[in-house]
Amino acid sequence: MTLDSPALGTAGHARILLPPNFAAWRTRRWPTLYLLHGCCEPIPGWTEWTVHTDVERQTARYDALVVMPDGGTHGFYSDWWNGGRHGAPAWERFHLTELRQLVELGLRGGPQRAIAGLSMGGFGALSYAARHPGAFRAVASFSGLADSVSGAQNVLAVLEAFGADPTALWGDPVAQARIWRRHNPYDLAARLRSTPLYISAGNGTPGPLDPPGQEADPLESWIDPMNRRFVDQARAHGVRVTANLYGPGTHTWPYWERELRRSLPMLMGAVGAHRAG
Repeated sequence: MTLDSPALGTAGHARILLPPNFAAWRTRRWPTLYLLHGCCEPIPGWTEWTVHTDVERQTARYDALVVMPDGGTHGFYSDWWNGGRHGAPAWERFHLTELRQLVELGLRGGPQRAIAGLSMGGFGALSYAARHPGAFRAVASFSGLADSVSGAQNVLAVLEAFGADPTALWGDPVAQARIWRRHNPYDLAARLRSTPLYISAGNGTPGPLDPPGQEADPLESWIDPMNRRFVDQARAHGVRVTANLYGPGTHTWPYWERELRRSLPMLMGAVGAHRAG
């Protein structure tokens, strides 16, 4: 799907998997699972899940829409601050207003929504659900940036590597600390009390899905402790968390494909999506 997006100031994209018998049920409204991609890949973001995983097979028999939107190579699922001028790119508005309205008006998506994502997309799933309580009935984060404030220097480095003004996203981490915290899953954990979570991450050492000779992964080893802190924070606030902090494993697609498979029954069950046949 391609749509003209005022929020982005350009075309926005999404790949959408339709449920079985979609065409036959002309008046039915469908539960929806949003799947968010991570940062920095050279291929279009809205194609990543179907290129790298068996998501089509995993979801083929569920009576739900599966929406995989573009989030930009380094969009961080946010409406950018841009020095206080705001404006494009406004990824949050694109996803939660423009695309959601199109899915619900044009494809008969219902109000039963779940959301999941990996890495930057794990941040997006947690942040969106916490910033919009009640919008999603379940959330899953795979190797997600669960504490963007503690990871501020790495976020700034990613933005700079792509040629962006590193303060255009949320401002300076000190001068605009409130903006950073308003987007940070760790600081927003209490707002997820009514939302079941699935949180997973490895510790960066080579695991069972890595090829022989794989070296340790510093990115996943950095992700692991922040997810452990987030799980503790969420549970302290009464959030229902299923945590699979599985130890050996790198920041790679085989683990995220496996974690989608493991979390899918929770995500689909929360929105009332059933397996056909």
